[in-house]
Amino acid sequence: MPSVPAVPAVPGGAEDLARRYLDAWARNDVAAQRRVLVDAPADFDAQHARWRQDLGVVASRFERLELESEDGATAVMKFHGVHTLRGLGEWEVESRLRFERRGQRWSLRWTPEVLHPALRSGDRFGRTRSWGPRAALLDAKGHPLTVPGEVIRVGVLPGRVKDRAAVASVLQAQLGVDPVKVLAALNVASIQPEQFVAFIDVRPERYQQVRSALAPVPGIFFRKKLARLTPAEGFAAHTLGRVGEVTAEALQVLGPLYQAGDVVGLSGLERAQERTLAGRPSGEVRLLRRSGGSELLQRFDGEPGRDVRTTLRMDVQAAAEAALMDVTRPAALVAVDTATGEVLAVASRPLGEAPHRALSGRYPPGSTFKVVTAEAVLANGLKPDSRVDCPLEVTAGRQRFRNFESEVLGTTTLRRAFALSCNTTFIQLAAKLDRRALEDAARRFGFGVGYDVGLPSPGAAFPEPRDDAERAADAMGQGRVLVTPLHMATVVAAASSGVWHAPRLLADAEAGPEARLSPGTPEPLRDLMRAVVKEGTAKSAASVAGLMGKTGTAEFGLTVPPETHAWFIGVRGGMGFAVLVEGGGVGGRVAVPLAVRFLQALDAATVLSFKDDAS
Repeated sequence: MPSVPAVPAVPGGAEDLARRYLDAWARNDVAAQRRVLVDAPADFDAQHARWRQDLGVVASRFERLELESEDGATAVMKFHGVHTLRGLGEWEVESRLRFERRGQRWSLRWTPEVLHPALRSGDRFGRTRSWGPRAALLDAKGHPLTVPGEVIRVGVLPGRVKDRAAVASVLQAQLGVDPVKVLAALNVASIQPEQFVAFIDVRPERYQQVRSALAPVPGIFFRKKLARLTPAEGFAAHTLGRVGEVTAEALQVLGPLYQAGDVVGLSGLERAQERTLAGRPSGEVRLLRRSGGSELLQRFDGEPGRDVRTTLRMDVQAAAEAALMDVTRPAALVAVDTATGEVLAVASRPLGEAPHRALSGRYPPGSTFKVVTAEAVLANGLKPDSRVDCPLEVTAGRQRFRNFESEVLGTTTLRRAFALSCNTTFIQLAAKLDRRALEDAARRFGFGVGYDVGLPSPGAAFPEPRDDAERAADAMGQGRVLVTPLHMATVVAAASSGVWHAPRLLADAEAGPEARLSPGTPEPLRDLMRAVVKEGTAKSAASVAGLMGKTGTAEFGLTVPPETHAWFIGVRGGMGFAVLVEGGGVGGRVAVPLAVRFLQALDAATVLSFKDDAS
């Protein structure tokens, strides 16, 4: 804490006493405060502790100290204190220190008015505090994505449990609760027999599905609880996040405006936009008279929370959730507006795991990166009908590279090599480019560009290749190239529109960086991506009108043969999207069917919406 400024000199050291007392107060060093005083009250420590506890004081500072009066026998100094009250804010108080002359020196004598000029012996302080209603997260059209509702809290009463293993087993089987967590909670020595121990909150519809299996097990009980609900279970769960009682970690980040017991955003946009959604609490500080009654000392005017509008579209998000509904491997699906970079939908699986794979997971893009390599070679003068070679293998930097599943196309067109994802073709073409051409193309697609989505997302990395072998690996999306599913959605969107836009989740956020592709490349890129769906690795989706894109099968790990992530990035209409299945296998066989399911669900929602509007 800063030292109290000097004051006009008072004979006998009164200024020094005042400064020492206030400095000790600012440090919350009650023992040092007491040492400065003469004849400190016997309950001095208790009075200070009660003052701090009743008001929730977490810090104090003192900004002004001035001599108010001095008559030779007594002196009075005024000081300005600023006390930070947990959960309310700063409370400013003008108080006084009183001195008596003893011989040639001044002595500081404590009275209750040091704490507040209106305080008298036996009085206490009291406070009230309340939050207003939490504001809502909205979709792109302004419809609420979160609404007040009711959930069922599933837990146990330890004294009623007859078989701990049975309780842990059924909670895991029906609701996916970690049995280790259940058994650990039941083994806590301090637990009370009738203390309700909660493990999971479920929506009413889920409760109805599992109640018949859970209710007969002795010890399992249910409690109703108010909560913020999304349109459906799991809907944009990682993105919207959840609310709950503030944790110790969250308190450290949110600061003194919050206190234990507050309900706050714990993850996703609920956490990121906490201060906007929650507003500011209101409250009062009162002086509670010993004789009865109270006196208002300070009113803290709260602020209502403000709605936060996202760029999510309800129909697109619902289609993304439907596409991933039965996927058991970790997966992600992201859709963006090709004209703006606005995120239309974003879904990650599994729902019960914290990582938001769609935004924060980083993976090798595999052959989906050939969109970038193709833009570089098209900018260098090649056309979709240009003749290229697709041998079984090539050597670059003393390293041999082979085609996936030993495919050989021989002499063919760039269009066919792209459609069937020939690795050796693109390695050879990249080797003929200027050494920085591939890096420059990656930059045009946002690689290495920082942007703020609205939630943590590291973007895409294309480190400068260390040698010819790494440059070859980079050309087919391996090497050290890393991307998020979100970023690959922006890549395919840029390939279609000709302009890369940084993605964003918040409708009112400023547009981020953007970059233009090389002149003349978007149209042939669209030609190449159409060929992938019509005659190439994604031809199983050929029946989906207007779809174009690129598959990817990205190797990772050290096993032989290596495991692979399954990718598909696609464009239809004004929407670009990316599908990833971690360790899923071949992009054309695994990711493409999910893309088809996504688009079919979106089409069905559009038809249903049209019928509703017509009626």
